[in-house]
Amino acid sequence: MPTALIDIGANLTHDSFDTDREAVIQRAQAAGVAQFIVTGSDVEHSRKALELCQGWPKVLFCTAGTHPHHAKDFGTAAPARLHELLANAEMVAVGECGLDYFRNFSPQAAQLTCFEAQLTLATETCKPVFLHQRDAHTDFMATMNHYRKRLSAGVLHCFTGSEAELQDYLSLDLHIGITGWICDERRGRHLRELVKQIPEDRLMLETDAPYLLPRDIQPRPAHHRNEPMYLTHICETVATCIGKPSAQLAAETTANAQRFFGLPPVKLK
Repeated sequence: MPTALIDIGANLTHDSFDTDREAVIQRAQAAGVAQFIVTGSDVEHSRKALELCQGWPKVLFCTAGTHPHHAKDFGTAAPARLHELLANAEMVAVGECGLDYFRNFSPQAAQLTCFEAQLTLATETCKPVFLHQRDAHTDFMATMNHYRKRLSAGVLHCFTGSEAELQDYLSLDLHIGITGWICDERRGRHLRELVKQIPEDRLMLETDAPYLLPRDIQPRPAHHRNEPMYLTHICETVATCIGKPSAQLAAETTANAQRFFGLPPVKLK
């Protein structure tokens, strides 16, 4: 694949990468992934993401935020700490933020408070938002409708929802992130049709590594850990579903990510 790819969502501070993080990045580069957005899941991991990015200039960039699972620990000091982190050039978005009612690891009221605080941060810093929604569509849409006009941009990360949900997100002029979920012949089959409805200038690709290893990867790694190098496989799958060459899709999604996050030109090693 001649066009360099951008993985817009990789949890590279996850402890499963502690023993081989550099090798993981190098394998992805060798596979055609030129830049990565490292996801911040709470204040501490956002700080770690920044430190990691500073060691990989023009290759790694990151977000700062608090995932809804951690909303109960958000605290009154978190907004100021995130605001400080977001002042760094490597920080290209606020998040991962949103709502997750699937297991309610944090109370719903705490999730809403945390989400609104981060949307406010995005309006103050003029950064786009990296969004998460699971089993909370009604509250998510109500909150986003309230803030959307004040936000510069937003991407619905790891979209796995219904056609109605997709159309709601597109009505908010959100970008859509597609992961290896589309490679799952059981749970992701519906995405193979829905991805055709995403405008080409609003589609981006991500692995969400180390989560969501594409189910059809062969040979399957013994550790079952997803890595950014598999973004090329996701790109090829999405391209097949849409009906266009993978090189064309790679060029389009890379250009979208560059515009959305304000990234420098991509270069493969």
